Amino acid sequence: MDSNAIFNIRTAEEFKRVALDVFSFQYQKNKTYRTFCDLLNTNPEKVKTIRQIPFLPIGFFKSHKITVTLDHTDIIFTSSGTTGSSTSKHYVSDLSIYEQSYLEAFEHFYGNIKDYAVLALLPAYLERKGSSLIYMANDLIKQSENKHSGFYLNDLHSLKEKIDLLEKENKKILLLGVSFALLDLVENYQLKLKNTLIMETGGMKGRRKELIRTELHQILSEGFGVPEIHSEYGMTELLSQAYSKGNGIFECPPWMKIVTRDTDDPLTLQEFGKTGGVNVIDLANINSCSFIATQDLGKVYPDGSFEIIGRFDNSDIRGCNLMVL
Repeated sequence: MDSNAIFNIRTAEEFKRVALDVFSFQYQKNKTYRTFCDLLNTNPEKVKTIRQIPFLPIGFFKSHKITVTLDHTDIIFTSSGTTGSSTSKHYVSDLSIYEQSYLEAFEHFYGNIKDYAVLALLPAYLERKGSSLIYMANDLIKQSENKHSGFYLNDLHSLKEKIDLLEKENKKILLLGVSFALLDLVENYQLKLKNTLIMETGGMKGRRKELIRTELHQILSEGFGVPEIHSEYGMTELLSQAYSKGNGIFECPPWMKIVTRDTDDPLTLQEFGKTGGVNVIDLANINSCSFIATQDLGKVYPDGSFEIIGRFDNSDIRGCNLMVL
């Protein structure tokens, strides 16, 4: 199936048409997804709306090879997982689709990446292999073509000096950081930034006590001296990201959509404004599965924006998923 149709989506009707085409393609080509749909007695010929498409539980990425291309894999992205827990594996057969997804999404929300110096404070992710976030951050650093862009592991002093330098030169900065590392930075240095976009990727990674989003963002906002803290919503099993420019309200790029399911009846989708399990349609996942039932809890609003409220009880706490309540 041609991936160009995914990134050319501009309207709700186009999204519906492409989503139904992707469902039909994945039903035919993805053995695990087809078996799951068959067990639910889903007749693909009768699926005429998005609400009729089955959503694969995200746990299948831990136990099965979720792909339409068994004979070829460009890269395998893995989740971080807690000690002793199983991890998700996302078999990506075409890295160019992932690259197009995050580059076009960033431009959609923030403009040209070349306008920024990209500073990545992602120590927990740098310390392991297989992180899709590190792959994206590394490419954003390269695409920025800025000599000041780069990764920072634990050298907060050098990062502070770099931010000061760029701020004095009135350069736009994207500081992409995991929550606990951003907290470490503001506890060591009080900043008052004017040209820096702070984007947290979620997760304390077992380094600190989990905080609710509003408390985390208040601390970071005061520490960095900025009015809003931005956020990225993504995970190993997705090739797209949603972004929040403040207040914990996320928006999706045109090829991604969030719906919620009833917490007591996972096959029933809910109307707007009700708290439920978060189901993600990520059409960039064309070669794995684009219809995923996550373990996050959230609300979706009439304009398509959404917020993450927490996670189901007894769910794994792992990388890229956001703070629990």
